[in-house]
Amino acid sequence: MDRPPICECGTVKLWHGVVQSSENSQHLTDWYSPSHFTHGLIMFFLAWLLWDKWRLFGGAPARWALPIAVVIEAAWEIMENTPMVIDRYREVTISWGYAGDSMINSLADIGWMIVGFLVAARIPWQASLAIALFFEAFTAWAIRDNLTLNVLMLFWPLEAVRQWQGMG
Repeated sequence: MDRPPICECGTVKLWHGVVQSSENSQHLTDWYSPSHFTHGLIMFFLAWLLWDKWRLFGGAPARWALPIAVVIEAAWEIMENTPMVIDRYREVTISWGYAGDSMINSLADIGWMIVGFLVAARIPWQASLAIALFFEAFTAWAIRDNLTLNVLMLFWPLEAVRQWQGMG
């Protein structure tokens, strides 16, 4: 899809913290990395529901849960970088200049989801919930955006939220 392998600035940074810049979503980590970690927490919870709680799919082995989660996250990364979704971000979110992710950023986002999944597999669900709520609150405070607001604004944009986000 013609995504650059790394930031067109020519560097790879461990962290890039300026949301409204051409380097956003171009490096290894950014303000949206906690959202991808939270994707992993959510994916683990869904896997637990499907296989352990509800015994769907004939009690399929849990060893398939992480590979399936990776495929879903990779599919999202591909979809997120289509012209349709990039344009939607520009239209209704605070990411007015969003140009899509670099390949290294997409791979790092998948990595953060994997880390979140593995963490959720090893801690009580209450701790996973606390981490997710902390990340949501912290990023809402820091950049006026988070996973919840991103989903809301993509699917049901509210002008009041857009104005609030633009004040930050």
